[in-house]
Amino acid sequence: MADVARRRPAAFSGCCRGLWGGRGLPWRNVCLPQLSDYPSAPLSPCRQHNKISSVDGRLLKPLVALETLDLSNNDLTELRAHCFPAGLRIRELFLASNKIVQMEAGALDRLSSSLQVLRLNRNRLSQIPIKAFQLGHLAQLELSRNKLRMIEGLTFQGLDGLEVLKLQRNNISKLTDGAFWGLSKMRALHLDYNSLREVNSGSLYGLSSLLQLFLSNNSISHINPDGWRFCQKLRELNLSYNNLTRLDEASLAVLGDLHTLRLGHNAIGHVTEGAFRGLRTLRNLELDHNDISGTIEDTNGAFGGLDSLSKLNLGGNAIRSIQLEAFSKTRNLQTLVIQSDSFLCDCQLRWFPEWLVARGLQGGVSATCAHPESLKGASLFRAPAERFVCDDLPKPQITVHPESTISVLGKDVRLTCTAASSSSSPMTFAWRKDQELLRHAQMENFAHVSTQDGGVMQYTTILLLHQVTFSHEGRYQCVISNHFGSSYSNKARLTVNVLPSFVKMPRDITIRTGTTARLECAAKGHPTPQIAWQKDGGTDFPAARERRMHVMPDDDVFFIMDVKPEDMGTYSCTAKNTAGTVSANATLTVLETPHLAQDLEDRSVVVGETVALQCKALGSPAPRITWLRGDEPLRPGDRHHFTAGNQLLIIRSAALDDAGRYTCLMSNTLGTERAHCQLSVQRRAHACLAAPGPSTITVGIIVIAVVTSIVVTSLVWVCIIYQTRKKGEECSITNTDETIIPPDVPSYLSSQGTLSERQDVCVRVESSAGSQPNGHINSNGTVYPGEILKVLHTFLQPSMGLSALTVWRTSPPSPQSSSSMRNLKPRPSPATTTGNVLVAQKVKQMKTPPLTALLLHTSTFIFLLRFLPPTWSTTLSVPVTRHRLWVRGHTDSPVQWTRSPRRPERLTLSPPLFLCTESCYLRPGGAPRRREEGAELVRARFHASVVAVYKSLNLPKGAFIRRKMSCI
Repeated sequence: MADVARRRPAAFSGCCRGLWGGRGLPWRNVCLPQLSDYPSAPLSPCRQHNKISSVDGRLLKPLVALETLDLSNNDLTELRAHCFPAGLRIRELFLASNKIVQMEAGALDRLSSSLQVLRLNRNRLSQIPIKAFQLGHLAQLELSRNKLRMIEGLTFQGLDGLEVLKLQRNNISKLTDGAFWGLSKMRALHLDYNSLREVNSGSLYGLSSLLQLFLSNNSISHINPDGWRFCQKLRELNLSYNNLTRLDEASLAVLGDLHTLRLGHNAIGHVTEGAFRGLRTLRNLELDHNDISGTIEDTNGAFGGLDSLSKLNLGGNAIRSIQLEAFSKTRNLQTLVIQSDSFLCDCQLRWFPEWLVARGLQGGVSATCAHPESLKGASLFRAPAERFVCDDLPKPQITVHPESTISVLGKDVRLTCTAASSSSSPMTFAWRKDQELLRHAQMENFAHVSTQDGGVMQYTTILLLHQVTFSHEGRYQCVISNHFGSSYSNKARLTVNVLPSFVKMPRDITIRTGTTARLECAAKGHPTPQIAWQKDGGTDFPAARERRMHVMPDDDVFFIMDVKPEDMGTYSCTAKNTAGTVSANATLTVLETPHLAQDLEDRSVVVGETVALQCKALGSPAPRITWLRGDEPLRPGDRHHFTAGNQLLIIRSAALDDAGRYTCLMSNTLGTERAHCQLSVQRRAHACLAAPGPSTITVGIIVIAVVTSIVVTSLVWVCIIYQTRKKGEECSITNTDETIIPPDVPSYLSSQGTLSERQDVCVRVESSAGSQPNGHINSNGTVYPGEILKVLHTFLQPSMGLSALTVWRTSPPSPQSSSSMRNLKPRPSPATTTGNVLVAQKVKQMKTPPLTALLLHTSTFIFLLRFLPPTWSTTLSVPVTRHRLWVRGHTDSPVQWTRSPRRPERLTLSPPLFLCTESCYLRPGGAPRRREEGAELVRARFHASVVAVYKSLNLPKGAFIRRKMSCI
């Protein structure tokens, strides 16, 4: 025993270097069954590994200075909580190549303050307990070559300082969401040589500082663009030796800091345009041993977006041709690796060797020609450039490309592609959808000889798509290949649309004014149809203009706020997409209580007149109108008429008993409204006519006698004037469309036919046809009877009876007006006796006031017009000496006054007549002529009997005649 005790320190000092203060404990060659057994004999080196099966923490407790403990290549089967006592300062713990199958939670917690490296690789762990590692200072954890199949969420929580995690060569097929949660400082993750099929964002959640991710030798077949969202700081990504077949657009776009991307040894056959978009800092790209020859041969700018790329490895791809612009975006390329002996050295490849030499990239390119025969086996760089020609078409050339098509769901589609080739090599046809080969495509292939191209064979392939669905949408491309290479057609897009159909259809609604109308409309289709609203076929309607229309984009509801009567109508909901348009209608009915458009007004009429009472009612539905007199309904009769839906009540020949209170009763489905007005009927101002007596009969006989004498006298004058006019000198007259009215004169005709004291007036006439400064012209050319009386009064100055007419003259014109007419001076009567003098003398003998004479002459004139031929013109003179009045009228119709039905105060005159002044005369069938040169003449078109009509009808103030007055 003493000898054993003496040898123990020597044995441990040799085998356990620094056990009491040393730096390591390498028990690799000590054959101990367990760590608690001490050798009873001197320790000897062993070539085989130790066989330690358990660890006794009591024996490790004194080793407080121990930093590295290597227990690898032993027979440890489990790790228990008591294996490592507290107080140890172990920094590195190697447990690799054991038989550990179980690990208790918290087994290594007592080493949390010091442990930095833990190796558990090459064991038999199949599951790691959640939160099994509470080692805040651990920087590297190796769990490779175990039997792990799945990493559960929160498995590594507690490893806040972990930087490297190695999980390669397990059988991991699934990473659950949050599997690496808590590893915010990890920089490298090794997951290569596992069975992962995809990488999603949830499994990498929390790896915000990850720089290296190794996923080689898995079964990943698709890159999820969203999978890298939580590790956007990656510098190196290894996806080699997987099952990738394509690189989609922007599948790696979020990895803007990526420097190295390894995609070699996959089956990538399609690289979409923009697949490398966003990789602005990528320097090393490995695409070796894939099938990207078609991408390089077909796509221009396949490597667009790789502005910083310095090394590109394309070795191991059967590249036969390269498009001219394939490397146009790789301006910083320094190394290009291409290994192919299948190049078609024709005119389309002439640029490539020259470009390689110019860029200094020929060192990594090993390329030989396979065609034409004269260059077969020659290096791409040794073949003369003039030998790169296109004398024949060994490789098929696309002549007819498939066309983009828009189809309706369920229809059949045919895509056609044609190529030409001079080679007899067997031709193969294929179709690709979104760059993926359609392995079970239904095609029709045939060939024929084209005589126009010198016997070149034309090959046609037709892709048949039956009853297309949305899954058929995509970009189709035909690939026609032979021994010399492949030709790729343009990509034709197939779009499948569905006609819009309504899910919610608008319904007819009835609503009150002031409330909110709600119309629903929703449609489905592909693409999603756009919904639009119209009212009565137009988009400009009151609710839209007044911004009372609201459309809810997420609810498919159309609102009209504060509904008004003008919102009533038919609203159309239109659903439109590229496949077509459908529409549905709904009627909006707006209900409104009855009300008046304008208030009823009290009316006052004279007995015998006609009166109209208007009740213009509004409402929806249209109100029914009933008239009441007093409280009794008013029914239509001989004197009572209703028009315009009872909105107008007309009472003809108003009587005294028609006076009273009238009520307009308006009613519809929403209610009833009343409106009232008062009608007053007054007696006429003159006394009632008495029964005819002997005095009345006498007066009648006298009137008849006077009229008869006037008629005879007028006939004589007509003949005399006609003869005089026929022989007289003719002068032309210029017509105008405006009326010249003399200035206002304050005197008026008295009821006894006398005129007030004479007033000197001056008539000013503009030489042009413009408006006259002293005239009274209406904008529509009408003349009031009161104005006509003033005209007559100007020419008839009756201060001393009719004899005063011979001394009529005008006062001098206003000195400040240069356009005034010259003064009219009284002239002596002509020596010859004219009809005017005879008439004047006759009138003087009668001693008749001038108004009476005018009335007699106009009455005679009206009487004569009924018997003269239509083509004659009649002339009648009023005795005013040299300044006389001429009246001319056509006899094609009786002279009469007509009241306008709509405006009773308006009078219509027929036929037209003329009034002339100064030295003018009329002749049968002719117009008034001017006799003296330079004389200013005034001609007014008006009826000869206007004075008589004015006095007899007792026209109300403001009545006017619809006749223009003109000036010559």
